Amino acid sequence: MNFLKILTKHFCISIIASLFFVLSLTAQEQKIGVVNFQALVESSPQFRDVMQSLAGEFQPRQREAVAKSKELEELTAKIQKDAAVMGASERANVEKEFRELQREVNRLATELEEDVNLRRNEELGKLQRSVLDAVNVYAQSNEYDMVFADGVIYASENVNITGLILESLQDDSQGDVN
Repeated sequence: MNFLKILTKHFCISIIASLFFVLSLTAQEQKIGVVNFQALVESSPQFRDVMQSLAGEFQPRQREAVAKSKELEELTAKIQKDAAVMGASERANVEKEFRELQREVNRLATELEEDVNLRRNEELGKLQRSVLDAVNVYAQSNEYDMVFADGVIYASENVNITGLILESLQDDSQGDVN
């Protein structure tokens, strides 16, 4: 019963706090915006540039991994084709070569995946900070009192400024090219 009283008390405090917040909004005009931050990051030209840069950075290692995989496939086909006519020592040597090549292919793939993920996280972290700065600059220059991101369940188009900030990011991206 005591728990129920505490829960009711906290619920009432939450309702009262929400009412004060709503009343404070109506007492003075507030300019509020909402941003879909994830969509903003992923739609920005800077995101596309980061992804292209990362693809180019890791393309040589990707080619190497594909070539080793192809080499492993060819060795597998050779083993299947020639297994019946191989001697015991030749078969042992080919199986050893197969295991070593398989380990190398797995190692290359694992290292590549880890390195790509690490670099992607680094670059996306930088990009997210840059987009956050763009949101702050936009909000301040357009005199917004509050801008919400993530955690908003619904926002009308009247307060959704994602597209407007995306336009400023596109302008910034074009300014970097010129």
